[in-house]
Amino acid sequence: MAGVRRLVASRKQQVGIMTPFQHPSFDGHERICFFSESKSGLRAIIAIHDTTLGPALGGCRMWAYADGGDPLDDVLRLSRGMTYKNALAGLPLGGGKAVIVADPATDKSPALFEAFGRAVDSLGGRYITGEDVGVSDADMEVVARRTAHVRGIRATGLGDPSPFTAWGVFCAMRAAVRYRWGKPSLEGLTVGVQGLGHVGSRLAALVRADGARLIVGDIDAAKVEAARRRLDAVIVAADTVHAADIDVFAPCALGSGLNESTIPEIRAAIVCGAANNQLRTPADGLALAARGILYAPDYLVNAGGVIAIAPDRPGIDADAMKNRVARIGDTLTAVLRRAEAEGASPEQVADRLAEERIAAGRDALLRSA
Repeated sequence: MAGVRRLVASRKQQVGIMTPFQHPSFDGHERICFFSESKSGLRAIIAIHDTTLGPALGGCRMWAYADGGDPLDDVLRLSRGMTYKNALAGLPLGGGKAVIVADPATDKSPALFEAFGRAVDSLGGRYITGEDVGVSDADMEVVARRTAHVRGIRATGLGDPSPFTAWGVFCAMRAAVRYRWGKPSLEGLTVGVQGLGHVGSRLAALVRADGARLIVGDIDAAKVEAARRRLDAVIVAADTVHAADIDVFAPCALGSGLNESTIPEIRAAIVCGAANNQLRTPADGLALAARGILYAPDYLVNAGGVIAIAPDRPGIDADAMKNRVARIGDTLTAVLRRAEAEGASPEQVADRLAEERIAAGRDALLRSA
């Protein structure tokens, strides 16, 4: 690949240094590639988890990973989540993810995103990228100069997928409220939204329009001030939203926010948000269930974006796509009913459903071989 060095994870590592295969978040990933280009400043990892159902679709996250953050852990966990998300959504796609190790506020450039596009293109369509935290649809338009394996741009359909992600989470939230309390809407409830990025800000507006009161938090002071003015939201520190006196908690920032430290502090009866990998460990899902908190599995409820960008064709009707995304609420209801019947947690049931679909796809491949 001209201009970009690709370091495949199977390359011999220095003695004493943990290899990606030994990483605690490695889950039989099919491919992990590291990309570096000094000229553009690109440092990126692309992880392909599973392509049983089709090529791996998953967004690209841009983050500085300061204070000990682990980009390899992030990309491994996120790519596995995409496998399950795409399977549950009924898409003919596998799961993958990319991370660019850089500060989205200061390090963006056309050269960097073109280099990332060449990196994606070197995988020959095995991985299809799109936007995620720190990356916009405009950035993806630059990536598309160097690869056709990109979604969420004007040439491939509906463009920015974040409105559809927010819509899917909103429909799931209403389904969770209906399941828990029999209420047809969010009117009269208080919802806490943690993170006001592309998806969180749109979700907050939908929640407010449905009659809920809002408590919000974000590390960006301008975003919370906008929510206060436009949505009459109460502002709290971003790292305290989970502990506020709310009915529904919507994590819409980074992952691992539901853990042994935060779960005992949650006062909400429902957790339903857009963030990926909200549970730090499987034990955290059981801890939520033990406290009687209804958890809507993140990769089920935040699938609206991938549903919207999966078709590789322009001219898709946005209203028809919203109706399709709204079915996420029906899927969540089915998962909650099965979880109650089986005495299992919702994420355990969601995992089983995804695994059943992947296994069926694998069997079909073997029969056709």
